Amino acid sequence: MSRNEYRGTAGRVAILARAGTPWGFPVIYLGWAYLFWVPIIVSDASVWSFPNVGFFIVGGTSPLLAAVLLSWFLYGRAGVRDLGHRLIDVGRISLRWWLILVLFWPVFNLVMAGIALVFGIMPAPLEFISTDRLFDPVVVISILVFAFVLPLPEEIGLRGYWLDRLQERFSALTAGLTNGITWTIWHAPFVLLPGYYAHTTFQPELSWWMPMLVLITLFHVWMYNNTNRSILAVLVFHAFVNLTGEVMGFAPQMYPFVLTGYVLVAVLLIAGWSPKSLRGWKRARPPVTDLTGKSF
Repeated sequence: MSRNEYRGTAGRVAILARAGTPWGFPVIYLGWAYLFWVPIIVSDASVWSFPNVGFFIVGGTSPLLAAVLLSWFLYGRAGVRDLGHRLIDVGRISLRWWLILVLFWPVFNLVMAGIALVFGIMPAPLEFISTDRLFDPVVVISILVFAFVLPLPEEIGLRGYWLDRLQERFSALTAGLTNGITWTIWHAPFVLLPGYYAHTTFQPELSWWMPMLVLITLFHVWMYNNTNRSILAVLVFHAFVNLTGEVMGFAPQMYPFVLTGYVLVAVLLIAGWSPKSLRGWKRARPPVTDLTGKSF
């Protein structure tokens, strides 16, 4: 292919990507993941066995793949560079928001556990990590990967790229709900992947896990918009919900009750976040810009 032919093809792809914004992202995001995860489900072998683990990893890159491809075709190197910068730029997060990032989920778990004890819902609402698990290298590595590594492509794609595109067209609330529902569709196969949660204490059921993911997405929108679109902030936020769940997670019987807590927190955030601000819930945000000032 000659240089002119390549440029012509790239230009047509860029036009197609712009025409498909913001819906091109979920097509790539969900299509690529399901392409590789369905064979794991039908194989009935552990997701961590070969070659299933390879299929899982390749499928799991779908949010990152979609974000990088669409950023490149829409905005060129500047778009991809912007994703990377917002992933490592600690200056976007003030001390106040660092404290919220680190403390939000431990405090939430403790408060919900306290309410459960006061009202007699459960005598032991929390399950703390046992000493043998804490000193088992395989378990510790699994927990750290589950907490910090697996969310990385999700947050770059779902929040770092797609949430911006949605918020340019819709209010933060509508964008968050759309983002969250799509996120749940991507997560749904996890409960069907054999052995996926074998080394974790978390055993989700779709009846309460799916609504939780949608509500957690609203928390992510709140965090993302209040930290100047920091991908690092939502990554740490995501990591701490996973890590907190492993270190001081809820007893399985608590989760329907915990879902009520998620609803209450979401209502408080929506009611308390000023709609007069462009970072609030009721207005679509104007197009964001990258580091060079080019409009996205």
